[in-house]
Amino acid sequence: MKENLEQQQKDFQQQQALEQQALQERMSSITHKILILSGKGGVGKSTVAANLAVTLARDGKRVGLLDVDIHGPSIPKLMGIMGQVPQMGEKTITPVKAGERLWVMSMGSLLQHQDLAVIWRGPLKMGAIKQFLKDVEWGDLDFLIIDSPPGTGDEPLSVAQLIPDMDGAILVTSPQDLSVLDVRKTVTFCRQLNMPVLGVVENMSGLVCPHCGQGIDVFKRGGGERMAQEMGLPFLGQIPIDPQVVEASDAGVSFLAEHPDSPTATAFEKAVRTLLAGLDGAGKRRGSSGKPSAKADRPAAAGGKQGKAGSGEAAADPPAAKNLKIAVPTAEGKLTAHFGHCRQFAIVELAGGRIKQTRMVEPPPHEPGVLPEWLQGQGVNLIIAGGMGRRAQDLFVEKGIEVLIGAPSLSPEELVGQYLQGALQTGDNICDH
Repeated sequence: MKENLEQQQKDFQQQQALEQQALQERMSSITHKILILSGKGGVGKSTVAANLAVTLARDGKRVGLLDVDIHGPSIPKLMGIMGQVPQMGEKTITPVKAGERLWVMSMGSLLQHQDLAVIWRGPLKMGAIKQFLKDVEWGDLDFLIIDSPPGTGDEPLSVAQLIPDMDGAILVTSPQDLSVLDVRKTVTFCRQLNMPVLGVVENMSGLVCPHCGQGIDVFKRGGGERMAQEMGLPFLGQIPIDPQVVEASDAGVSFLAEHPDSPTATAFEKAVRTLLAGLDGAGKRRGSSGKPSAKADRPAAAGGKQGKAGSGEAAADPPAAKNLKIAVPTAEGKLTAHFGHCRQFAIVELAGGRIKQTRMVEPPPHEPGVLPEWLQGQGVNLIIAGGMGRRAQDLFVEKGIEVLIGAPSLSPEELVGQYLQGALQTGDNICDH
């Protein structure tokens, strides 16, 4: 019995290794892998993903569009391929061709009827996503755009785990505060996974009245751009509300092909140009190997410069670091894992991307909700911690304070110095209640 169990375990491990090798070989033929994320539903994330893919293809790139929204796939409808089924081989799947230089794979293309519901738990979803990545014959692609469902659950987490060398994520938000608040949490998700944020798209940003030509800020304007500036993220642009996008999506035709000279088409083209420029800059920072160091390829804010990881020098203008105030919970001069009960915080002030001064301050008595308001009053923009409960993280995000979890027990100056160099290594959150 024992020998049988050992053999089964050995066979399972061998099968997993073979699948991982096959996945790596498939992904090695794709130059850029980009995940489209949003912490909020209803912001037009799939529409942005589809139009970015179409814009890249029209620019001469070979593009794959993968829809990993298992429960609510909308890419087939947006791309006009409803009813077209991928060809299933013995061990491979041929994606649906949705245009010149553009191929699509979606769970929606595998359902026998569009009203069918996929009722799966996490392991089944991860298995399907793994198959989409490993078994689909994507061929040689310049870009694989991966559209995910709202939030930070099974699907985006599975993609991040299966493609550890992904270029990064594009975050989609609409301008209003309610949407921006949830997208801030998505930024924290990306940074905890060491996934670079390639940029922010502010969708549904203003409406040009078709009758008078005046602009109407239906969902306000500028919320996504302000968030990008505050969190040190590249901003890819504002996409206006356009009724023609709705008509094209419902009809299953390409909006960009039908209205190539519209303000919305121009906005998508500008977003792609900004994205390509950022990817080119990241590639130069990675060097000839194309492999990024830990967080070395985190994009800098627009107009900024990124320091080199491991260079021993602070970045001249690292991401969001010009005038940051960074809080580190300490005990005996080093970071302590007991965030909520530490006796002192080190407040490290930065000026011009360099450490200006470090102040040691005592927090107020520990009570639920006190520390977020107190640290906000101290002007803190970022917390570097060993561990923190999920509810506490949400409270800090609501106060506009970014949180980095899983940092090692070093002095505040060492931690901030590594952060500035792009070399801060973070591990698991030791306090996830």
